[in-house]
Amino acid sequence: MTPIEAYIANTPQAYQSQLIALQQTIATVLPEAQEQLKYQMPTFYWHENDIHFALFKHHFGLYPTPSAIETFHDQLITYKTSKGAIQFPLDQPLPLELITAITEFRRHEIIAKYDL
Repeated sequence: MTPIEAYIANTPQAYQSQLIALQQTIATVLPEAQEQLKYQMPTFYWHENDIHFALFKHHFGLYPTPSAIETFHDQLITYKTSKGAIQFPLDQPLPLELITAITEFRRHEIIAKYDL
């Protein structure tokens, strides 16, 4: 069991399927990444912390770096955001296509940064 799988197993069952979908969506784009826990959050690590996510009382948090939030600003206007975080309400389906695009953006950033 990966650290992320253990994290999901310890969350309320009502949210586990959404967390699994989130994990699988990110893993599909970042198959080389290691699944870790950093800052007590599921983290995909590939040369650096690529993207984090977590379950909170009222939302799913996604932490893809400030550059990703700036790049996808227009597509995130319906969600609460901050410099490095996006909040997806628990009572709405996760926007997996948008999360895929954000994760692909992060992948391309890593490739460019580390000349991969």
